[in-house]
Amino acid sequence: MSHLNKQQLSELKSELEAARQEISARLEEKEHYGLRGSLRDNTSELSAIDNHPGDVGSEMFERGKDLALNEHDELRLTRIDGALERIEAGTYGFCETCGQPIGFDRLQAVPETSYCKEHSPQSFVSASRPVEEQFLAPPFGRTSLDELQDQNGFDGEDAWQIVESFGTSNTPALAEDNEIDDYNDMEIEASGELDGFVEPYESFVATDIYGQNACFYRNGVYRKHMKATRHLESEDSLGTGSNKY
Repeated sequence: MSHLNKQQLSELKSELEAARQEISARLEEKEHYGLRGSLRDNTSELSAIDNHPGDVGSEMFERGKDLALNEHDELRLTRIDGALERIEAGTYGFCETCGQPIGFDRLQAVPETSYCKEHSPQSFVSASRPVEEQFLAPPFGRTSLDELQDQNGFDGEDAWQIVESFGTSNTPALAEDNEIDDYNDMEIEASGELDGFVEPYESFVATDIYGQNACFYRNGVYRKHMKATRHLESEDSLGTGSNKY
């Protein structure tokens, strides 16, 4: 025998039927939230090939949101139909897991539910994280070889440094190191790694194949060297450098 009286059961049934009618009308009127249309129809263009990638990305986001809303309504509609069938069968208002009566307050809040509060499959927030985070933690994940004592080969961090040297969308304010005010100084550990030479000055000092005609390449390392030299000369002139001793 149901623990709900006729008035309560009638109220819940009316609420379920009203919700079913509203969802069905919404799914039909909105054409499944625009999923029946195409990107070409939404942009009023003959083709989407010449669209900016940002426009296509925005459309993809909106279409993903449409899918989520559509699936949410379809799922709820299925649950409402199941609740109405249980009302007709006389099994409405009982938990499918433990068989105990579901409180009227809970049924008023979620009339299509078939579980009590204790056995609701959606009563907890999952702590699971995307598997990609295991690969990316620590930074560069399993592609980083810096932590291995016997390994000094080319790794994921080196690959990123090469790409980063061509520039990123970050500003010096977002740099990893402190007091970075130049876009050329933003590379990760760029100042501490000597790629292809031993001493820093070797990266901007060069000669011809005969060891003659010395010249300088005014690259980033050269500018840093000159900046440090001028700083030391300034300290010496003020008597604050090591030469005063």
